[in-house]
Amino acid sequence: MDDIRRYIVEFIGTFFLVFTVGLCLVLPGNGVIAAIAIGFILMVMVYAGGYISGGHYNPAVSLAAAIRGALSVKHCIFYMLFQFLGSLAASGLIMFLGGMVEGAAECPFTLTQLIIGEFLFTFALCYVVLTTATASKTAGNSYYGLAIGSTVTVGAFVTGGVLCFGAFNPAVALGLFALNIACLKLALITIGVNLVAAAVAAFVFKITDKEDLLL
Repeated sequence: MDDIRRYIVEFIGTFFLVFTVGLCLVLPGNGVIAAIAIGFILMVMVYAGGYISGGHYNPAVSLAAAIRGALSVKHCIFYMLFQFLGSLAASGLIMFLGGMVEGAAECPFTLTQLIIGEFLFTFALCYVVLTTATASKTAGNSYYGLAIGSTVTVGAFVTGGVLCFGAFNPAVALGLFALNIACLKLALITIGVNLVAAAVAAFVFKITDKEDLLL
């Protein structure tokens, strides 16, 4: 069983490394500055609020934490509620400032691309959160925020606008819909894929890490 856990972890790490390198070389995006900004703000907010709430800011991450056992069902529900409310509040302010798109543009990628892109990097994000912020062997580390923010930066750069919206977060998907960047159908698909990926990441973590729960 220990060997299988090692093999799974090695598969995951190698897969995402090669996947990222390949996309950068074959399907380069043009959102490097946006990707850095998004990853950095997430990193900063994770460091700022991590010791209070865990710094999820993402319903998918909260779901993964709940399945993993690091968050109660009650807290998970309220986390998600306030995350969605935060998304709507931010979207409302953007619209007030004149940032709303006139009409949702046609999807520049296929449904298959959308599902694969959103699934893979939502999985990666939740997996990294669980391994760096909830595992007993990494308890007390100072790099968890950087690891989490960097995961989003990489995902946004190599898939955002190329394979998918680069949301990796149901609250972000809701914001994209509110701002007319994504139509309702695509926003709902994105949210669904994000949540499924979170559940898969949690179950993979439970298979590969048998340490006691870090409270």
